Amino acid sequence: MLETWTQNELARLDGAGLLRDESVVTGPLHPRFELDGMEVLSLSSNSYLGLASDPRLISALQEGAERWGVGASASRLVGGTHRAHRQCERALSEYVQAPDALLFTSGYAANLGVISSLMHEGDLIFSDALNHASIIDGCRLSRAKTIVYAHRDTDDLRTKLEQCKHHEGRRLIVTDALFSMDGHLAPLQALRELANEFRADLMVDEAHSLGVLGPKGRGACAASGVKADVLIGTLGKAFGVCGAFAAASHSIIDLMKNRARSYVFSTAPPPALAETILVSIGLVREADDRRTQLLQHASRLRTGLTEKGFAVPPIDGAIVPLILHTPERTMRASELLLREGVYARGIRPPTVPTNTARLRLVPIATHTEAEIEDALQLIITAAKKVAS
Repeated sequence: MLETWTQNELARLDGAGLLRDESVVTGPLHPRFELDGMEVLSLSSNSYLGLASDPRLISALQEGAERWGVGASASRLVGGTHRAHRQCERALSEYVQAPDALLFTSGYAANLGVISSLMHEGDLIFSDALNHASIIDGCRLSRAKTIVYAHRDTDDLRTKLEQCKHHEGRRLIVTDALFSMDGHLAPLQALRELANEFRADLMVDEAHSLGVLGPKGRGACAASGVKADVLIGTLGKAFGVCGAFAAASHSIIDLMKNRARSYVFSTAPPPALAETILVSIGLVREADDRRTQLLQHASRLRTGLTEKGFAVPPIDGAIVPLILHTPERTMRASELLLREGVYARGIRPPTVPTNTARLRLVPIATHTEAEIEDALQLIITAAKKVAS
């Protein structure tokens, strides 16, 4: 029964142009890397600052592994918290200027654990319509009532908050800081004001903005002068490593240690990784030149495509979405670019809404201007071919 159903479901996805596959990377994750035996220019990496293969991080991980080994024995509540974990968490909390922080194995695990540990049945969560899947699943796991407000629409959020102002449970407004498929920011100042007005807390996921925006790369909240009650930071993007963290008050972090299932029941990140994160924090803090270069690359892609009449939404960070509407056009453009040595993955429903399939173009700070210019001309050519 299950085998027959899965075969039919795969055939259905293939027929709709929505079947996903994986390409095999066979070399280091540089701005140019080897994919299925072919050298390509990467425009699909989230290693925004080009740190994923930085020799300083490689050395830190090697040295940490030699000291502490390559793994961790158990969850931290069972096997013990290594001093490297505590040092890392102190450094992360200081970096984002929060009282405390807690490491998780991934951004997905962080959002699941944080939301489900803080919100429960009888509480209300107000969630942006385009929030990441991990936020959506965290809301579901919490069993709180989730009220979805229109994307970045603070008027709609106000209306929904007003309708629930007599509700006795707690209220949480949760949003991505920078939306990973559209490249624009949440209205953080307005969200903070609404949270204050309606006695709600504010949780912000800085996955795609931390390290890229704000003073010393401290993120969109820092750039906007906003203090989130809970801030989520992902370390597998601009920081070039892996894992994630939640930053909040001491009491909130202490409760997460007791109730966040993705923390309590997961093997701890390796101490060697925690030590590598410490090095990465320092590199990101001092990477103003790379941040400037990254945003200049993104601006060049955006203006170049817009000048040719393509649909590119206004963006605030490094993500440049080229809307091609249908899955067929999008994947055809991706194939044409790959033949020319440019790796730009197509994004299709259900990841994005129907009729908004797109190429998600992401430069890396360490790309050269010539590489960006060459890639731009190839993208324009491919997009024109699939549109005709």
